[in-house]
Amino acid sequence: MIYFQLFYSFFKIGLFTFGGGYAMVPLLEKELIDNKKWLTNEELLEIMSIAQMTPGTIAINAATFVGYREKGFLGGIMTTAGVIAPSYLVITIIYHLFDETFEHPIAQKAFMGARACIVALIGHSVWKMFKGSVTDKYGLGIFLIACLLLFVFHIHPILLIIVGAMLGVGLYVALPKEMKNLLK
Repeated sequence: MIYFQLFYSFFKIGLFTFGGGYAMVPLLEKELIDNKKWLTNEELLEIMSIAQMTPGTIAINAATFVGYREKGFLGGIMTTAGVIAPSYLVITIIYHLFDETFEHPIAQKAFMGARACIVALIGHSVWKMFKGSVTDKYGLGIFLIACLLLFVFHIHPILLIIVGAMLGVGLYVALPKEMKNLLK
């Protein structure tokens, strides 16, 4: 029964996720944290952080992590299959039934409306991630430096993550205690 629950939970997430990784975070929170209690907020933030540094999407990484933790290798397979199946089914149906429908003006307007809502979902996820990740002045400093590097200097995302990790070690671990007291 647990294998079906794992598959079904991630099937629902995959079925109602439009707009990619961060747009699905509210669905992940609702299903995995609130409903099933398979994750905590902190664990979801960790998964999202790791997902940025590893191949694959947030959905697949979260599915694999939760499934593996709950029921081992087979659990990981079930959750990953659950999150992938809806996309495969929807794309196959759309391809065969609605080949020319996407060019219709009404369909284009519907997509524009859906995209606006997706941006709102992503914004909500970003705000929750910000509140959970930037919890002190060191974190705020790293965040502001990252924004500067990203938006002004257009630094590559992988390099930005490495810089953030180095700043984290520097500020939270290696910075001498006397210096920390001066910064308070």
